[in-house]
Amino acid sequence: MDVEEYVRMHLAAGDDEESIIKSLAERVGEIKRTKPAYVQAFSRAVVEEVKNTRGLSGDFFSFDPALVKMGEFGVGSRGKGDFFAHREIARIIGKTRASVGVDEMDDAGAVRACGEYIVCTVDGMHSRLSDYPYLAGFHVTRATLRDLYVMGAKPVMLFSDIHVADDGDVAKIFDYTAGITTVGEAMNVPLVTGSTLRIGGDMVLGNRMTGCVGAVGVAHHLTARKSTQPGDVLLMTEGAGGGTIATSAIYSGFPEVVEETINLNFLVTCEALIKDPVFSQIHAMTDVTNGGLRGDIFEMAETARCRMVVREEDTLP
Repeated sequence: MDVEEYVRMHLAAGDDEESIIKSLAERVGEIKRTKPAYVQAFSRAVVEEVKNTRGLSGDFFSFDPALVKMGEFGVGSRGKGDFFAHREIARIIGKTRASVGVDEMDDAGAVRACGEYIVCTVDGMHSRLSDYPYLAGFHVTRATLRDLYVMGAKPVMLFSDIHVADDGDVAKIFDYTAGITTVGEAMNVPLVTGSTLRIGGDMVLGNRMTGCVGAVGVAHHLTARKSTQPGDVLLMTEGAGGGTIATSAIYSGFPEVVEETINLNFLVTCEALIKDPVFSQIHAMTDVTNGGLRGDIFEMAETARCRMVVREEDTLP
């Protein structure tokens, strides 16, 4: 529960301060289970602080709203809203000196340094794995390493970020980290740095957790989407099940499926592929996540400025 947003919403509706304090105290008391005097004082302080933010103007204190919500637009839902938002982000950043920049809609970015390509990427944990921190850490780490590998990079280090709401159990931090290091140790990639914070400080109640894991790698030969060429043959590997599959299984009543997602098959295969002489003949690799094959082909074709044809009747059984 975001108590600041709760107060802003009721102030905007014209509710009087005392009624807001009373209703907020009731909500806070349901979660905090602490002394009524503290809850009352806390609620009154939140209302006072939010009032101090009303009426602020200028570039530092305001933004031009798009009048469309994240959920309505489908941002983070692997669809057109995602594609549009990513392209607008790239437009804001603009063209850079990167060898592979955000405008190319790839799985990772790359810059040239000291005669090598330095490749970097970051992935956010699945939001609904908040109550399963080990799974959250495991799957987001596997995802970020996967994004390095498909750029042709050898991972050299991991970094992480974790935010837990004010009432979240501290143990979530440790299980999340254990999930990260399980993958890191198996693939011989060290976790070297990170950040640990509360979501919204005192202002967000509950035990929700969110975070991300990033990775840095080194490449001699990039397999970016823009390298796709006419005449290329698209080969697809079998999915190994990631955070989305694990989450769907848990909340659909099939927790036994989760164990099948605990594997490093794709990472091990990529590690072997990069070491093989055939790797130099591969033009481009990608991870099919952004709306499935249809979504990724849309992005790949636009980035490489070529057509891609999928003949379903030619698909092998």
